[in-house]
Amino acid sequence: MTLLLALTVSIGVLAVVATWLFLGPLAVFGLQVWQLFIAWASFYNQGGKTEGLTKTIVCMSFGAIVGMLSVLLAGQLGALGSFGVPVAVGLGAASLVLAAHIGLLSTIPASVYGFASIAGLILLKGVTPLEAIAPTIGSIILGAAFGWASETLAGKLVATGIKPAPVRA
Repeated sequence: MTLLLALTVSIGVLAVVATWLFLGPLAVFGLQVWQLFIAWASFYNQGGKTEGLTKTIVCMSFGAIVGMLSVLLAGQLGALGSFGVPVAVGLGAASLVLAAHIGLLSTIPASVYGFASIAGLILLKGVTPLEAIAPTIGSIILGAAFGWASETLAGKLVATGIKPAPVRA
């Protein structure tokens, strides 16, 4: 089986499982399937394997924490009027870039994905930053794990040597 076909099968099947879990049994925990898919994509964007798993979980979680702190800061910047939120976001974004000097936090895009994920949850669900952090990080971890699982399954499918049936016109 070709790698592309193996990834098609593994990602398609696991996407069904992930969506069912998040909308069903795991819904009680407030996990977000859209955050899972962002982390899953980040896993592949960071090169997959153990490095992609680590970079995604660490950097996206860091970005989510910085995003949470930025929203909390925005609430304290009321004296700046309509500039309070933009200043808090700017400070958060600058923090993500500055933190990239630390090896483990060097993947700025993954940190931005985490920042955006928690901001999206806060804005969409109207939850507080403290209510949003645990489900966001949980969704990130599970998304990275699904990325790893899809890559592993695809590798096993390629290794089987199964050839797809010929397509007839």
